[in-house]
Amino acid sequence: MTMIFPRLATTALIALAAIGTMRVGSAAPIHPTGTWITEDGRARVRTERCGPRDRHLCGYIVWIREAATDSKNPDRRKRGRPVLGHQMILGLEPGRDGRHVGKIYNADDGQPYDVTVWSKNTDELSVEGCMFAVLCGTQTWKRATDILPGQLAASTDQPNGPRADPEWAPPHPATARRAAPD
Repeated sequence: MTMIFPRLATTALIALAAIGTMRVGSAAPIHPTGTWITEDGRARVRTERCGPRDRHLCGYIVWIREAATDSKNPDRRKRGRPVLGHQMILGLEPGRDGRHVGKIYNADDGQPYDVTVWSKNTDELSVEGCMFAVLCGTQTWKRATDILPGQLAASTDQPNGPRADPEWAPPHPATARRAAPD
């Protein structure tokens, strides 16, 4: 009887060690594209693939509760542009675990901030913004399932659609033809 306990203990430790080294399969990351309602409900942001080979993630304000201009933009030429339709998520790079990392522009104060976005399920987008890489906060945006009056519903850079900043805009067919080798 005294030999049974040490054998059981040894077997249990071996089993625990084996379980601890097993990799638990995780679901494939969910790409964070779609239209999202910000946590405070003041805006809707459409995220989509952009940039070279559509590897990056861009986001545009497609609905806003109160009309506003980008009056605090550090670029004087952009201060008169409407906030509705402008690009606020600036070509985020794909990172680890389905996260996208880069800059987000805040028209409320005219400043860009470090941001990481990811989606663990199809109905929520996590948006973590950081200032000075240490002061961080996370918001959860909910997926929009409807279109509100005044919401931009067309494709980016089309009538009734948001406007891409030039570095993230898809090439126009005429430009692509000229750039193609003969």
